[in-house]
Amino acid sequence: MRTSGSWKNALGKGNRGSRPRCIELVSGTKEEVASNLSALVGLEEVMITPDDFWMPRGKPFWSGKKWDTSPADEARIDIVEGFVSCAIRAEVRNWWLAVPHGNTPNWGLASTCTIEGRKGLLLMEAKAHSNELSNSGKSPPSSANSRRNHEKIGSAILEASADLERLTGRTWRLSRDDRYQLSNRFAWSWKLTSLEIPVVLVYLGFLNALEMAQDGKLFRTEIDWSKAILSHASGMVDKAIWGERITVNRSPFLSLGCVNTNASRCGILRSRR
Repeated sequence: MRTSGSWKNALGKGNRGSRPRCIELVSGTKEEVASNLSALVGLEEVMITPDDFWMPRGKPFWSGKKWDTSPADEARIDIVEGFVSCAIRAEVRNWWLAVPHGNTPNWGLASTCTIEGRKGLLLMEAKAHSNELSNSGKSPPSSANSRRNHEKIGSAILEASADLERLTGRTWRLSRDDRYQLSNRFAWSWKLTSLEIPVVLVYLGFLNALEMAQDGKLFRTEIDWSKAILSHASGMVDKAIWGERITVNRSPFLSLGCVNTNASRCGILRSRR
């Protein structure tokens, strides 16, 4: 007999922590989801409407014979139709990979949106405990093709880091070999913005994910999350950029650190001057 929590079990090893919580953010009517995501970002110039496209799309559902987990699939911007044009998907993929069929970032939640009156993207990386903020570099290559992709990815991240440093006048040290996930999130956000697609990158901390207490330190308060993400990004991303607008090829790029308490209250980490 299935229970009310069975849809989480259908996610396999991703049934705890940030992933089911991201899925819950997009579960409801289109109007409810659009309103919740807009409130999460909390900026007047950023709006998600019921006509926007987001992933995940909702909870797994029981088909009568088995669980269909496809609504819970994470977003890959270069693969999934609905986020950007076919030409942009090909361009970002070729920028990132030397050989087709390699891996590109999976986003915990992504949505089209309107930013400063222009169609853009909301890209979200979510965490439920401290160990989800990985310090690891990219995994070493294991074949000739993966070595080619490894080198191409390293070059792409360095390109993004150098241009962000030029644009902001601040120190950026994005790297393939250190805190790879953080680096690829900022690198992809920069690349998409350089193609004139406005981007809001949100690092979302879920508070009090009690089932994860044995896996890492929980974020109990907004201050806990702020300290954790600033510490994690230190030396790679200048703390002054959080909440600040960066112009890349005439297009806005914003990075935010948010918290979600599962009670519709959200806060935003902004730079302190």
